[in-house]
Amino acid sequence: MLKTTLTAVLLALVCVTGYTYWYLATPMPVDKLPAAFSIPPGAGFRAATQHIDQAGIGGGRTGRLRFELLARVLGRTQDIKAGGYELATAPTPLELLDKLTQGDLTQAEVRFIEGWNFRQLRAALDANAFVRHDSQGLGDAQLLGLLKAAESHPEGLFFPDTYLFAKGSSDLRILRRAYEAMQRHLAREWETRDPRVPYKSPYEALIMASIVEKETGRAAERGRIAGALVNRLRIGMLLQVDPTVIYGLGESFDGNLKKIHLQTDGPYNSYLRPGLPPTPIAAPGLASLQAVMRPATTDALYYVARGDGSSEFSRTLEEHNRAVRKYQLHGGR
Repeated sequence: MLKTTLTAVLLALVCVTGYTYWYLATPMPVDKLPAAFSIPPGAGFRAATQHIDQAGIGGGRTGRLRFELLARVLGRTQDIKAGGYELATAPTPLELLDKLTQGDLTQAEVRFIEGWNFRQLRAALDANAFVRHDSQGLGDAQLLGLLKAAESHPEGLFFPDTYLFAKGSSDLRILRRAYEAMQRHLAREWETRDPRVPYKSPYEALIMASIVEKETGRAAERGRIAGALVNRLRIGMLLQVDPTVIYGLGESFDGNLKKIHLQTDGPYNSYLRPGLPPTPIAAPGLASLQAVMRPATTDALYYVARGDGSSEFSRTLEEHNRAVRKYQLHGGR
């Protein structure tokens, strides 16, 4: 009797061991390769297996239960990483478990360019096939509310950079990252600003940085342009910069800035209204933030494009008018 029982137990152990080895070494059933699935943030392991099953991976309910049992036996059910995954080949259960717990995510990227306005930034997100487009149809105020932003206007609030993300991530999540990045950079540069700069708040500095971003033809001149504009702001002189007027024209601007545009009043017409415009006009990069916080020391109040990307700086209106005649009216002759 005892011998029979021991034999049965050993046979059962051999069967279990054999089945376990077979299960661990055998690729899981996959309906179609490549296969992709996403695990949302906060999902538990059982919910994750449901998303995997819905993608045609694992062999249905029985496969889900076996896979969950494996994870529980190994104590790894709490280790899964949310995000997007892609399978090029059918994985074994252990390979899939490693992938989920090591965060072997499929990544995509979106790039926000220095000097882009918010309309261009949203268009880049909308055109990205790997983004989940949760913000489509939302107005600016609704979007800022979901991001818990303190500002009422979105322009300039999102730091230009390349953002890597798991495929299937929400565009709201990416925007939140870009917003928080701008807040961090702005706060850090504000703390180390030149105490003589005439801004009343970090937001005013952000506005000026957006203007410098649009005005700069050569990176090496960014500090001098910031210095000249700060000089104007400090003495109450009109800023008189074309990019603010162009921004105020919005989508109606056809690329040709005319005299009538400069003479038409509006909140962004810096030829007619003193001080800074009400909001940024673009997304400034870190170099522009640094330039306006610690502008170059200069006695220039004016500058004009030479036509090669560089600028001619002048201290007086008379000098500036000569430079305009030389570089804009006579082509540098």
